[in-house]
Amino acid sequence: MLEGKVAIVTGAGSGIGRSVAEIYAREGAKVVVSDINETQGSETVDLILAAGGDAFFIKADSSIAADNERLVEATVAKFGALHIACNNAGIGGPAAPVGEYPVEGWDKVIAVNLSGVFYGMRYQIPAMLGSGGGAIVNMASILGSVGFANSAAYVAAKHGVVGMTKNVALEYGTQNIRANSVGPAFIVTPLLKDFDEATMKYLESKHPVGRLGKPEEVAELVLFLSSEKASFITGSYYPVDGGYLAQ
Repeated sequence: MLEGKVAIVTGAGSGIGRSVAEIYAREGAKVVVSDINETQGSETVDLILAAGGDAFFIKADSSIAADNERLVEATVAKFGALHIACNNAGIGGPAAPVGEYPVEGWDKVIAVNLSGVFYGMRYQIPAMLGSGGGAIVNMASILGSVGFANSAAYVAAKHGVVGMTKNVALEYGTQNIRANSVGPAFIVTPLLKDFDEATMKYLESKHPVGRLGKPEEVAELVLFLSSEKASFITGSYYPVDGGYLAQ
């Protein structure tokens, strides 16, 4: 599905990002794996290479504009083009009501989860235009369309990702660049590693299918939206949520 394409995946050292990088490579793309964690990012590359794919790692902090610029420049220097980007890097942040939310926690979540997506697209889009067009998939969340108590920064950032993605679709639709956002519900990833058993059971109960999602289930949708099979799909938001938003 992606033969001959060059793709960037941020936050690709674990969880959804790793699954996206693996499925991109499986479908023929040359994949640039980016993460702030060099060990985990290199592990993702090793998995792709072992499966016969083509990938390399670049350490980058998505919350720093210059790192995003350097990431795109290195991608084009290595592979000669950029056709696909999955802006996936994100953090959970503190848990507190708005009136008690730590300001430094707010700043960090917004920097990574919202500004990081903007910085990514700011440099990805010119490279895609130079490559004849491309597809962007931004990782939002079900919390890009509903609230969740004690998670104001995360909710605000993910709502922002959904809106910003629509803007890109409007601005670049005639230039062969598509942009969509994906809204996972609670997925079994390192973001949930600090949750106790009772919390996990509660989260499972919020999904009508009776379980949490798997990273590869999100990656399958990301793959489709990144491919030519989705050639008439742009500016949209797609939940992957086990029925969470149906309640």
